[in-house]
Amino acid sequence: MRALIVEDEILASEELNYLIQEHSQIEVVDRLEDGLDVLKFLQEQEVDVIFLDINIPSLDGMMLAHHIGKFATKPYIVFTTAYKEHAAEAFELEAFDYILKPYDEKRIAAMLQKLELAFKRDHAPVEQHAEDGPATLVDTNSHTDRRINLLRNDNIIVTDTADIYYAEAQEKVTKVYTKNGEFTMPVSISDFHSRLPEDTFFRCHRSYVVNLSQIREIVPWFNNTYLLRLRDLEAEVPVSRGKVKEFRQLMRI
Repeated sequence: MRALIVEDEILASEELNYLIQEHSQIEVVDRLEDGLDVLKFLQEQEVDVIFLDINIPSLDGMMLAHHIGKFATKPYIVFTTAYKEHAAEAFELEAFDYILKPYDEKRIAAMLQKLELAFKRDHAPVEQHAEDGPATLVDTNSHTDRRINLLRNDNIIVTDTADIYYAEAQEKVTKVYTKNGEFTMPVSISDFHSRLPEDTFFRCHRSYVVNLSQIREIVPWFNNTYLLRLRDLEAEVPVSRGKVKEFRQLMRI
């Protein structure tokens, strides 16, 4: 993996560079201090990950991340900052992680391990399924197809979408229930659903999205609707009348 460090504090830049070398196989190809210099650099070179401070000259880290998000091939973004208040916006930008200063070596090491694993998974060879006849192409350019960023206590938790049971709309936020506990996301359920794999997650109700692979029991309910009981959970998820036909087709019932 090729990395770029964007940090205007020399000591912080040197420390992060040391930790990356100490705990990963990632190659730091350059270290820059200015947002506009970063854009110029990225016009000529590609990197796989950018470790991005927020308070940098010319173009702050958030604005820079917005620009990078429009690239055809997007690098992972790991924000590095002393401020907690930007975590929600970092989530909106689908950052890989959000690291607070001063750096904690164990936290950095764990993040780097996850980053390298994610890179290997996202750049795995294209799969061919002979039984399907023509080759079935698996998109290896998407960083978010089978992984999603969830927000907890100003930390971005990179989560396998298979570990999500269901999501529930609650006023202006979305509650997400996973194998690793509950998360409260500062987005609408429609927005959250749009970030999930279409073949696995179903909008079964205006207030619910369910992981079809986590359903263990389908219980008939009133007006020919259903309640869904999920693996490992006592909660029940409703299927609304308007979604029953589509649900039956998906579940072949």
